[in-house]
Amino acid sequence: MITKKKILSPLIIIHIFIITLSNFFVSIPLEFLKIKITLAAFVFPLVIVLTDLTVRLLGKDLAQKTIAFSFPFAIISSIIILYIENNPLSVSLRIGFASGIAYVIGILLDINVFQFIRERYSAWWIAPALSTVLSNIIDSYTFFFSAFYNSENMYMSENWVEIAGYQTIIKIIIGIVFFLPIYGISLNLLSRKFINSK
Repeated sequence: MITKKKILSPLIIIHIFIITLSNFFVSIPLEFLKIKITLAAFVFPLVIVLTDLTVRLLGKDLAQKTIAFSFPFAIISSIIILYIENNPLSVSLRIGFASGIAYVIGILLDINVFQFIRERYSAWWIAPALSTVLSNIIDSYTFFFSAFYNSENMYMSENWVEIAGYQTIIKIIIGIVFFLPIYGISLNLLSRKFINSK
């Protein structure tokens, strides 16, 4: 049987890895068919899937503990990675702290919305689908405003609203089309292992 204590450390490590990778990818802008996004749109939705699975299988408290422990390490690792990649210290600090703020607000909102919806609707897909939409909207706009409003990076400073909008849409589409099925399959496979851990 896998206990909550045994799973907390791996959850924290995975969260830190995904956030750090997302922060690295957010510094790589893409333009496809005149749509401005960053590579982070394809990575960050994994945190939401992982958080929703944690809430459903192991409880809201464990998910909140994961966020609390991941938050400072995710900021520090993001700042270090961004600085190593030749970003100025001021840019690295701003993106790192913006990421931490957006992560905490977006994921705590996701946890509470997910739990609220889950308690009212029995279909497995409703809570993760709706919480994905809401948390991605809040996370994207919080992050891009905090990281790039009047920033030194002229391209991101001038385009952050447009990028945040497209990034949100892409993250929601990826979350619903790709990660929601992954959530469903993972829930089915993991339910037996975690059922006694609640």
